[in-house]
Parts: sequence; structure tokens; C-alpha cells
Amino acid sequence: MKRISYSLPRLLLSAFLLGAGAVPRVAAADATQPDKGTVIRHSYLVLGAKTSIIGEDGVVTWEHRGGTRDGFVLPSGNVLLAWSDRVEEVTRDKRVVMSYGLDRSNREIGTVQRLYDGNTLVTELGAVPRLLRVDGSGRVVATTPLQPETENAHMQTRMARELRNGNFLVPHLLAFAVKEYTPEGRVTAVLRTDLEELGGRAAENWPFTAIRLDDGHTLVSLTHGNKVAEFDGAGRVVWKVTNADVGGLFKDPCGTQRLANGNTVVGSHGATEGVSMVEVTRERKVVWTSSHPHAAGVHHFQILTTDGRPEPGTPLR
Repeated sequence: MKRISYSLPRLLLSAFLLGAGAVPRVAAADATQPDKGTVIRHSYLVLGAKTSIIGEDGVVTWEHRGGTRDGFVLPSGNVLLAWSDRVEEVTRDKRVVMSYGLDRSNREIGTVQRLYDGNTLVTELGAVPRLLRVDGSGRVVATTPLQPETENAHMQTRMARELRNGNFLVPHLLAFAVKEYTPEGRVTAVLRTDLEELGGRAAENWPFTAIRLDDGHTLVSLTHGNKVAEFDGAGRVVWKVTNADVGGLFKDPCGTQRLANGNTVVGSHGATEGVSMVEVTRERKVVWTSSHPHAAGVHHFQILTTDGRPEPGTPLR
């Protein structure tokens, strides 16, 4: 999948992501390399106990109702958010411009993503596990049935994402599988996360976030297994980072994002204090961490800027 550049002019997009100048270009106290080398600075959206945008200086520039599970800062500057029972698109002054409520036949919402066609992807978990496409008025326009292999609603799936070919990449935790679905619900490929080289099922490598990269590889955060692995098109592990590589900083990693520079940022939902976000290079060197109190217990996140520059294209998260 190629990164699709947003249609807004780059300068305009920069202004939205940077909060129209609200994020000063100074080093953040929680964003230094462990070896005291060059400082890396990020602004980022955090989703979890707190729903906040944190500037590169560590100042919270925007905050909304907590308990979010997924979300994105859109090119318009609006923020798309998912709670367990509702999806909303809100302006920076918190005006709701789109809303969808959980259907009574199900128990939870897990995913939200703005799609290429302008509709919004929503995942519902429960008796009728499914992907929904919702239009700007909150009306369901298409449905894709899912095969999570469990009736445990909370553990059926998490961060589903649309692929550029129109299919959907869906992690199923207790099935130890990332499945690619057609819009009609046919499974075209399955990536296993209970491989022996990852510790087998005993390691509890439950897939939480699955990201299709530009080269066709798939990056998967493996919560409970406390690792992140990258798989090639044949499902072989070609790269991984484990707790041993980061000094035990992974605590149930849920959200993951691959940055334009090739680094990987990992958020730990189980880190309710201390370091909750870690950035590693391809060589598994830790180059940035966040221990910001608004990022504690982070469920997912979006890195918005790096050293004053917006992360380009479609976020790989």
C-alpha cells in the first residue's frame, strides 16, 4: 500500500497538526534519547484514559472526554474518535459533526478510521461481530461480517484498517490471527502470530494493531506477548522488537505506528505510570520515550509531528 498524500496543501496541513503555532519548537522533557544524544521531539494524539493532543514541548494543546479506544486527527483538523459505545468526529472546539452509536445487537466498538471514499470504518464486537461503513450522517451504508473464532466480545478484534485494494486487515486476538477480508466478508489471507519463533501460543502473542506497510509487509503489535513483529507477504517474521530489547518497557503494547523515518513507536496500555510510549530504530535502539501523565495507559496514539514537521501521508498506525 502506497502512502496517499492528503489533498490539503502541505502548509495548511502543517498548521492544523501543529495547532496553528501552538506547539513551540523546543525540546520536550519526556522526549530525550536514553544516551543523551540528539533530542527527538514529537507532538501526538493519545487515546485511552486521557484523550489529548500533546505538543512537542510537552504541553497539552487539546483535551476531550477520556476512555477512547481509537482515533485520528483528520486533515481538516477535526478529530475522529471511538469510545466503547460511540464514534464521533469533533471539531477542535468539540462540536460534534458526525456520530454513530453502538447497535444494540452488539457490546463494544473497537475501531474507527476515515476511509479513502470519505466514509468511516467502525468495528463492532459482540453477537454480530462486523465491520461497518458509516456515512457523514452516521448511517450504515455497508457491512462486512467477521470471523473472530470466539464469543468473547472484548477479545474478538481491535484495530481494523482499510487496505488500498479495498480489503480490510483485521487482528483477531484469541484466534492468534490477522485476517484480510474482502468487503463481502471473504477471508483472502491469514497471518499467524502463534509461530514457534515468537514463543508459540504460550507467549500469548495476541494481535492488536496490524499495519500494512508500503513494501507489503505487515507490522503487528502483540499485546500480552510484549513484542512487535513485522511479517513478510508469506507470513514469515522478518523483524521484531521484544521486551529484552527495550529493557522491559513494553507493558501490554497495543498501539503501534511506523514513522516516515522507518522508526517504530509502541504504546503500552499496561503502563499506568512511567514510560508508556517507546520509539525504536530498525536496530532496536530506543531513541524517544514518553512518560507524559496524559499518555499513561495509552490504548492507541497518532504521532503528528517530528521535530516540527508533520508526519507525511496516511498514518501507518
